[in-house]
Amino acid sequence: MGYVPLGMVFGFLFVQAGAPWWLAVTASVLVFAGAAQFMMVPMLAAGLPLASIAVATLVVNLRHIFYGLSLLDKLPKQPMARWYLVFALTDETYSVLTTLPPGTSTRQMVAVALLNQGWWVLGTLLGALIGAQAQIALTGLDFALAALFAVLAVEQWRSADSAAPLWVAVVSYAVAWALMPQQALLIAIGLSVLAGMVWHPPGAKEPMP
Repeated sequence: MGYVPLGMVFGFLFVQAGAPWWLAVTASVLVFAGAAQFMMVPMLAAGLPLASIAVATLVVNLRHIFYGLSLLDKLPKQPMARWYLVFALTDETYSVLTTLPPGTSTRQMVAVALLNQGWWVLGTLLGALIGAQAQIALTGLDFALAALFAVLAVEQWRSADSAAPLWVAVVSYAVAWALMPQQALLIAIGLSVLAGMVWHPPGAKEPMP
């Protein structure tokens, strides 16, 4: 349900930028990429071409490649369900899917993604309607994103066998911030991926040659 206030902020900002309310809802149905959708607002308001927006969206969502690779064995075999989960794989959906117990059914996995997108679309609709009818501020609601990620991080920590991934992420971001603050997130992701490639937890089986 943390998607509701986030979607409201997006819908509100989208309408305040001069777009019709239904276009905000359409974006949440067909695009469904939270950070990229927020990025779309000033770019559309500035009149940038769709090609530029598409390239920027691709760059912002490159991290989803690593999400998908780690879920290849868990994704359902049915084409429709598999492709929908690929489309609906957001940060929050990924976090929930990776904490589900082994043997979770395809219906449950798809239900998680559908529920998340449903909350996002509902929030977008509410925010767009409010933005079209009233001039009010939604100050503070944007903090819901930070709060939501904090809750997801805690749940990941609780379900993990080791706290090492969390500390790798913290140290990676600290190093990246010291080296290049403007590109800290990208560098931290790269360092975390590198650490995952070279580090093997105690007791883990070595890959077969």
